[in-house]
Amino acid sequence: MNDARFVLRKYWGYTAFRGLQEKVIEAVLQGRDTLALLPTGGGKSVCYQVPAILNDGICLVISPLIALMKDQVENLGQKGIGAIAIYSGMNNREVRQAFDEAASNREIRLLYISPERLDTLLFSQYVDELDIQLVAVDEAHCISQWGYDFRPAYLRIAQLRDRLPGNVPFLALTASATPLVQEDIIDKLQLKQPAVFRQSFERPELVYRLFRTESKINKLIALLQEIKGSGIVYCGTRRRTQDVTRLLLLQGIQAGFYHAGLPQDERNEKQQAWVNGALRVMVCTNAFGMGIDKPDVRSVIHYDVPDCLENYYQEAGRAGRDGKTAYAVLLFEAQDEQLLLELPDIRYPKLADIQRVYQALADYLQIPVGVGEGVYYDFDFMGLVQHFSLDPRLAINAIRILEQEGHLSFKENVFMVARVMFTSTRTQLEEVERMYPQLELLMKTLLRTYEGIYDNLVPVYEKQLMRLCRLSREQLLQQLQQLERLGVIEYLPQKETPQLHYLLNRAPAAFLNIDLRNYERRKQLYIQRLQAMLGYTRDAGGCRSRYIARYFGQDDAKACGICDVCVAARQSGPLLPEEFNSITQKIKALLSGGAVPIKSLVAGLTPFTEEKSWQVIRFLLSEQKLVMDQAGNVTGRSL
Repeated sequence: MNDARFVLRKYWGYTAFRGLQEKVIEAVLQGRDTLALLPTGGGKSVCYQVPAILNDGICLVISPLIALMKDQVENLGQKGIGAIAIYSGMNNREVRQAFDEAASNREIRLLYISPERLDTLLFSQYVDELDIQLVAVDEAHCISQWGYDFRPAYLRIAQLRDRLPGNVPFLALTASATPLVQEDIIDKLQLKQPAVFRQSFERPELVYRLFRTESKINKLIALLQEIKGSGIVYCGTRRRTQDVTRLLLLQGIQAGFYHAGLPQDERNEKQQAWVNGALRVMVCTNAFGMGIDKPDVRSVIHYDVPDCLENYYQEAGRAGRDGKTAYAVLLFEAQDEQLLLELPDIRYPKLADIQRVYQALADYLQIPVGVGEGVYYDFDFMGLVQHFSLDPRLAINAIRILEQEGHLSFKENVFMVARVMFTSTRTQLEEVERMYPQLELLMKTLLRTYEGIYDNLVPVYEKQLMRLCRLSREQLLQQLQQLERLGVIEYLPQKETPQLHYLLNRAPAAFLNIDLRNYERRKQLYIQRLQAMLGYTRDAGGCRSRYIARYFGQDDAKACGICDVCVAARQSGPLLPEEFNSITQKIKALLSGGAVPIKSLVAGLTPFTEEKSWQVIRFLLSEQKLVMDQAGNVTGRSL
């Protein structure tokens, strides 16, 4: 491992690995299939980047996150490490050039692709030339349909083994997977006798808190005034990110909003401003945060309750990566519980509703029965919703189900660079240069810089042209549009548009193939995840840190001593054995007639204090001597 430490010091400037990084890297270098569960901020990328540098050949990194791919390729390039990413929005020529570079340039050590790319003809043509020595599967929980973020394309990753030598190891990485999902990852990726590393889910520097409040915005403002430093506020909707940001700005709190519906340039600018500290608080949907390296985040506040602990833990874990005290806060109002309980029927619509949305998509995009496979369609989601008077929540979840069933793929933000082709003769060009001398530099730059621009629509890069021609973006766009009006070029502007990709030919809606058995099981597992999240909000497991760790299978987790539940228990004084026994007997009596709502149960435990009553209830719940259902009703079991 001396070589690995040398690489770490040379390229990252660290003298020692963190947590389980070294053990994971050692297993990979030994050629073992490996599953690594490293919490958010645990340095997962180093676990494949270091072996990639030490090995000959290519490390193939499979990731669904375009932003993460781009960021890592840029960061690796700054360190002098060769890396290439292939992602949606690149045309066939660009993809082929990237594969050629990866196959021929020995300096390229990492190739980032999406799981969908594995199914393409181009990848199949190049896979034997790439000299793949390691396959790293990021966000590996996406392979499990029993998990919280199932993506069908991941199921086809294991087929890659048939095209690679048998000694090429697979490294599966995730920040959050329950024991059931861990088993599924090993099974679906066909990991052979894998080395399994699970880093503790406990974060000793992270203070978990939950505030029950009648005014979330007032509590949020108070928290941000109290907790100094950089922060993230997660909201459940795009509209709410804007509303909350506006109210924070009125209070003098430097904030900006971020969601997937913003143009890419605007998202990049806001993200960079927040990373650099020019923007203190980012108010965002869960589209923000993945792959961002900012260790000094002091607070992550959830304005809305996530629908599962996996998401909550991953997002909260973006605070305190520098090892200093940070706060993970959840704001909770009375109606939040009911909103969560309504989610299963929204997230998992009835078959008739899925069929209705499928038919609406075909009508809206004018796709006849029996065609469509492999075709990408520009897609205006709100146009669909308004045209057919659909509930937006029902429509987006029906589309998600159609994705999971393998019928189509929906990408909300596909960035398409501008494309240009010259359509005029040399004589016509000379005439335009004479009449419009201000356009001469741009025309000559296009011809010099982009090979084949007379034969095809070629991708052109605005920033490159702005630099070479010394033009502002506005000036560049005006000149390109003028050249098009003059008939000199064909010009397709840069755009960012949602894309709907049909993976199968369109079928009659009545014969739409949905695996109803698996669909129902996924719904039941979703309900279980919701119940676990509700248990967290009800303080059902005592210490918040321990509750989260046990959810992920870490049964030896200890009470953190610093979350709001632990602090309240400490302030209420020690619970005497006779008090514990008396409260337990009273609980037994109150439950003798059947289930009792948790609030009624606590209210019935007078004269004991609410804090001590909760201590006993949490203990009995953790020992499974009490059971609480998703509606908050408690029943006794072997009391």
